[in-house]
Amino acid sequence: MKNKKTKIALISMMIFLMSTVMAFAEEVDIAQVNADKYGFLTLIPPIVAIVLAFVTKNVVVSLALGILSGGIILNFAGFNIFYTIVQAFLDLVNRAVGSLADPWNAGIILQVLAIGGVINLVSKMGGAKAIAEALSKKAKSARSAQIITWFAGLLVFFDDYANSLIIGPMMRPVTDGMKISRERLAFIIDATAAPVAGIAIISTWIGLEVGLIGDAFNSIGVDQNAFGVFLSTIPFRFYNILILAFIVITALLLKDFGPMRKCELQARRGGQVLEDGDKLNEQISKEHDDLEPLEGVTPSVWNAIIPIGTLIIAALIAFYYSGYTAIMGSEDAATIAIMQNSPISFAAIREAFSNSDASVALFQSALFAGIVAMAMGVFKKMFTVAQGIEIWIDGMKTLLITCVILICAWSLSSVIKELGTAKFLINYLSGSIPAFTLPSIIFVLGAIISFATGTSYGTMGILMPLAIPLAYSINPDMSYVIVSTSAVLTGAIFGDHCSPISDTTILSSMGAGCDHIEHVRTQIPYSLFIAAITIVFGYIPAGFGLPVYVVLPLALIAVFVGVQIFGKSVEVEQE
Repeated sequence: MKNKKTKIALISMMIFLMSTVMAFAEEVDIAQVNADKYGFLTLIPPIVAIVLAFVTKNVVVSLALGILSGGIILNFAGFNIFYTIVQAFLDLVNRAVGSLADPWNAGIILQVLAIGGVINLVSKMGGAKAIAEALSKKAKSARSAQIITWFAGLLVFFDDYANSLIIGPMMRPVTDGMKISRERLAFIIDATAAPVAGIAIISTWIGLEVGLIGDAFNSIGVDQNAFGVFLSTIPFRFYNILILAFIVITALLLKDFGPMRKCELQARRGGQVLEDGDKLNEQISKEHDDLEPLEGVTPSVWNAIIPIGTLIIAALIAFYYSGYTAIMGSEDAATIAIMQNSPISFAAIREAFSNSDASVALFQSALFAGIVAMAMGVFKKMFTVAQGIEIWIDGMKTLLITCVILICAWSLSSVIKELGTAKFLINYLSGSIPAFTLPSIIFVLGAIISFATGTSYGTMGILMPLAIPLAYSINPDMSYVIVSTSAVLTGAIFGDHCSPISDTTILSSMGAGCDHIEHVRTQIPYSLFIAAITIVFGYIPAGFGLPVYVVLPLALIAVFVGVQIFGKSVEVEQE
């Protein structure tokens, strides 16, 4: 009996120890462990993906090889190379499946496809052509066409994905008619997507941004209104503001530099392209114009205004409803009271948008807009119900490659996260620094991480818990902390805007009908130019304590002067 009791006690102790070890294992930060273990090797997947994207000009292959390289590192089995490669391939498949299994990602894929269907319906109903003709009357020149595109991008402020997918197809015929390159159009779309959504007071971004700010202040025991801090950072979001100003300045002056100028000159000359420095070839477009209406259909702007207007209004309603139901199902008594007592107040709308599921809301609105567009087409006897569904599905087909690229980008982000790439960068680059340089260093860190990982959300989530406590420990003055906080938010935007593996960059190139690698290649010099001005004329003076009403005009003047110095005219004589 005694022996039996001893065995039971030993078994119980073993179970307790195993459960303790398992619980401890769950608490271990795998990313940090891998960052310490692999060191510089954690940089291989993003470097492989980015370098190959430029070399091969094939995004899918580049992303896939980047994922495989990460899988090889994680599953390395010594001399058994064959086993390592097989495991890396299986890891790639599992990550792709896992990406689609994520509800947020699935919602993004569905809304991309659904919006593609809506755009195709609008096109076949003659709405896109009518809008293009109406806008072309306003767009009398390349200048006005670019300004109109920029302004249209500002109007779709609530979500960067919606911006990229709506503005591109709508403005493409207008900019084509004014001989503006697809690369320039993609740049304008991209620069009015994440940079606008990131500073909008009501958008799908604000929930994450305000939430991260609040958590960071709570972690150091400082009572601050997170939304108030967010509002205070807006004037210091130099990269966002300067890239928007840069579009207007270069459009009005008709000046470009770097690869973008070559593309603009090529477009102005009617499609000629300079290759290998010597050989001048005419670029002949053989692609079918998907914006042409069905035969016998009379173009009408209402065939675009009603479906696209439905998409935007339904999206805003869906955001509110999604956030409202999430809040009412939570245990946050204060927020619930706001929704109950003043459901249409600014505070209520802000909270609803902050708590909404953007991917689902956008899919709901795109699906509803598609139904409205089909109903219009059937009612006006443009097509039958069966034909309308076929047109809707054909529109989805054009964006299948976008979905493939998105899945690959998410899978690469997954392997980068597990390897601890971002944590390695932070640990390696962090250290004792002068106070005035902290905002600039945070911006650079955010830019590097977001460019390497292609995600602004992930970058914000990594840096915000570190930046606010660090800034507060160096200088507890709130103005200094706010500048450092803004550096996190705008540094993360840099990568979202120009990284070749960023969702928004991918969608912008697709929306503009531009080769993705060409979009990235022509856009990066502009992004780096604005990033340099952001640091030199923005965050360094702000780090010294200069007020924003001095710093921001100074930075804007620097952008104008820089364009005058480096930019050259893209106007050519008409033959």
